Amino acid sequence: MFISEAWAQAAGGGGGAAAGIQQFLPFLLIIVVFYFLLIRPQQAKAKRHKELIKNLRRGDRVVTTGGILATVSKVINDGEVQVEISEGVRVRILRNAVTEVLAKTEPVSAKEGDEAASTDAANDSSAEAPAPETKPAPPQGIAGLLSRFLGGK
Repeated sequence: MFISEAWAQAAGGGGGAAAGIQQFLPFLLIIVVFYFLLIRPQQAKAKRHKELIKNLRRGDRVVTTGGILATVSKVINDGEVQVEISEGVRVRILRNAVTEVLAKTEPVSAKEGDEAASTDAANDSSAEAPAPETKPAPPQGIAGLLSRFLGGK
């Protein structure tokens, strides 16, 4: 007597397609959330990094994947750049090893380049202009940390 009622309940009275969609809906929702929270931001980050690498030029101050601060001294080809990590110390690295550009140099326009060339030719004298004053480098190591936290000079 109870068995026949159980078989009747299991067979269901239609709505099999609707029940399938209801079971699939949580998985679909999880996939959509993963796309918007994980996949899409990663794609945007990769696109920004690709643009950053594409627009590298001489004089840019960069950070490498190893955490080395360097200045781009020469763009060798599409895959490599030469960076100067210290005075006179130049290293060739892959463009993909650049993780961040700290300071971007301004491109020289054609008009400015022509004016600079004509100005250099006109001012071909032995007297040099005085060098601009530069600030001393901030203290490094523990002294630098203390001066930052304590507001020292």
